[in-house]
Amino acid sequence: MRGMIVPFIKMHGCGNDFVVFDERRQPLDLSPARAAVLADRHTGIGCDQLIVLEPAKTADAFMRIRNPDGSEAGACGNATRCVADILMRETGRSAVTIRTISGDLPATRQRDGMITVDMGPPRLDWADIPLARPLDTLRLELAHGPLSEPAAASMGNPHVTFFVADLEGLPIGTIGPALEHDPLFPQRANIGFAQIIDPGTIRLRVWERGAGLTLACGSGACATLVNAHRRGLARRCAKVIVDGGALWIEWRDDNHVLMSGPATTVFTGQIDLSALPA
Repeated sequence: MRGMIVPFIKMHGCGNDFVVFDERRQPLDLSPARAAVLADRHTGIGCDQLIVLEPAKTADAFMRIRNPDGSEAGACGNATRCVADILMRETGRSAVTIRTISGDLPATRQRDGMITVDMGPPRLDWADIPLARPLDTLRLELAHGPLSEPAAASMGNPHVTFFVADLEGLPIGTIGPALEHDPLFPQRANIGFAQIIDPGTIRLRVWERGAGLTLACGSGACATLVNAHRRGLARRCAKVIVDGGALWIEWRDDNHVLMSGPATTVFTGQIDLSALPA
């Protein structure tokens, strides 16, 4: 791969940012080690997740998601909207389907430009999260300092939601890593901290496994709305306010969760992959 200059796209959804590479025509050997280098904000391009588009026979593209530590994520709602925007602009269509390791995600562009993704049904059994032992996912036997009894749901990746009276001053940078690696979560977990403003408005911050505190987490917003409704704290449709903007989440009666929000291209560029470690 000497002198292999390849293009990339830098995008974000509500501040949750991504570097997108296209492997649909040729493999780029974007190993976990290379993904970690590219995601580094000091010595690489910098992003919350690295996204690789791969060919898919019965979908418009396969989306592979790498965290900044090189690990692979099963789902990312904000990245799905960004990839949908790329595919829609390529094809001229307003509806596409994106394949992930967690399943197919249909996406549509609305008249206001927002993109809606059908994130599928939440999975609520303890083994689906997964947890290390059988527990009621509505109220987990888990506590850390003043936090206790979170709810859990999987949106293709594991999410745990703590409901708090006030997000301000919560030391998420300290609490998040400890909870992410708690023995209860054999595959680690994304840790959400949610404040219910009213039944139609939720304030959310998420410590993402392998990525840390991000400006937005789409799958986390979906899991939070599901968990809040299960607790009787929110309606089936709510605005979820994240650090980087707002997402609109609906848990439909057919059990599918819809997420709507923006997708923004920041810039395009090129990089010599042969200069990176194998």
